[in-house]
Amino acid sequence: MKLKLFIRKIQWVLMLSASKGTSLKANKLKEEIEAEKMVPEDVKQGHFAVIAVKGGEPKRFIMELDHLTNPAFMKLLEQAEEEYGFQQKGVLAVPCQPEELQMILGEGRKRRISFER
Repeated sequence: MKLKLFIRKIQWVLMLSASKGTSLKANKLKEEIEAEKMVPEDVKQGHFAVIAVKGGEPKRFIMELDHLTNPAFMKLLEQAEEEYGFQQKGVLAVPCQPEELQMILGEGRKRRISFER
């Protein structure tokens, strides 16, 4: 992943120096580089990061996109909207204790297993 990012940076610098101006292609490449920086390596495709922020120490979770259909998690997202608005950048913060989010994750796994049978 880091090698890929390094190669893209080199391409971008070479493209800028060759054109002596900012071209549309250079801007697109720069945006791709910035996007790659924003997603941590432990967040795989089909997953997203969430931080449970209430209580003691905030705890980070990596969740599958399937949890977006879980009614309990949807309720947490509505609470996050009310408390923080839509302007969050990076990791999504939800207003609950880590134990509560862990319980929601467990319920989602149980529900998915029962559907697979």
